[in-house]
Amino acid sequence: MGCMFSQLAAKFAFFPPSPPTYQIKKHDNGKLTVVSSSSSMPIPVADDPSLDVLLIDTKRGNKIVAFYLKNPYARLTVLYSHGNAADLGQLYDLFVQLKVNLRVNLMGYDYSGYGASTGKPSESNTYADIEAVYQCLQTEYGISQEDLILYGQSVGSGPTLHLAAKLPRLRGVVLHSGILSGLRVLCHVKCKFCFDIYQNINKIQRVKCPVLVIHGTEDDVVNWLHGNGLWKMAREPYEPLWIKGGGHCNLELYPDYIRHLCKFIYEMENMTTEIRLKRIRQSLRLPTSLVAANVAGGQSARVAGTPAVEAVAGNPAVEAVAGNPAVEAVAGNPAVEAVAGNRNARNACFVVPAAASSVQSGDVVWIHTRS
Repeated sequence: MGCMFSQLAAKFAFFPPSPPTYQIKKHDNGKLTVVSSSSSMPIPVADDPSLDVLLIDTKRGNKIVAFYLKNPYARLTVLYSHGNAADLGQLYDLFVQLKVNLRVNLMGYDYSGYGASTGKPSESNTYADIEAVYQCLQTEYGISQEDLILYGQSVGSGPTLHLAAKLPRLRGVVLHSGILSGLRVLCHVKCKFCFDIYQNINKIQRVKCPVLVIHGTEDDVVNWLHGNGLWKMAREPYEPLWIKGGGHCNLELYPDYIRHLCKFIYEMENMTTEIRLKRIRQSLRLPTSLVAANVAGGQSARVAGTPAVEAVAGNPAVEAVAGNPAVEAVAGNPAVEAVAGNRNARNACFVVPAAASSVQSGDVVWIHTRS
């Protein structure tokens, strides 16, 4: 029964343009280029040296199309997951504008069953799609999660938060007209249903990086309450952008859209571990001395009554997730790992007792430095 409802929900969720607005042409040298399917919508990309057209295999057996737009001045890369009624041919101009104005590299992709991608659109396929694109960014372009911003528009917020919840050192997330879940778009419900799709409401709290939420106050497709709910539940919410009078598909036309995005990207470019530590400390209302004091001596620091703490400290800093038996530490050496309960970590780190599922008031979080 749940599977049947999921398939029904998928029919309401996906509307790929038919016919697709573009086709892929493979040249004798193996290079892929884009050909417009409509004379009324030309895609001037044939001679664009900054564009790579890619065909990526997913773990579910589909081949998806991706556009990678390179900016020689970029410090960060944006992975863009689009809405449910567009394909890459319609988004190319927007991608160019974002690449230039935000000074980023940009990777956009078509879900299975969209554009020239094979397969059929489904929630599971979109998750496999974004995972394959992320792997491509890593292997083909050397992009690490520390230099990546995930951007999800409307339904694209689903695969975006799916991947973001898996990447503890991600630089940032943008949710543009995002949804709490698929069922909640259709009706106002408070209960959880197994057949609901894109249950972002359950994933947003697992995202450990700054989250920018953009939503129109007059959105008649995905109510503004979805964006407000996601923003309130984010662990590290960034100043939201509520576009007064904005709808679901026109937010890019408002000057505040690109202005606020530029501000976010600029701050993410200059985000250091020290700044992140300061923000976390402020959100927990912890004085510096309680968290970072006596780091050099390997002494303990007490956490003042928060159910879960993400602590950053060290050399120059280390990230640790409270209650996680395998704690990933990022210091001068990105590959440092500290195992819960082990005080002999190879670099400065927080070590959480293995039995602890959360950090309670008065619990001790050990800080150990390499001697």
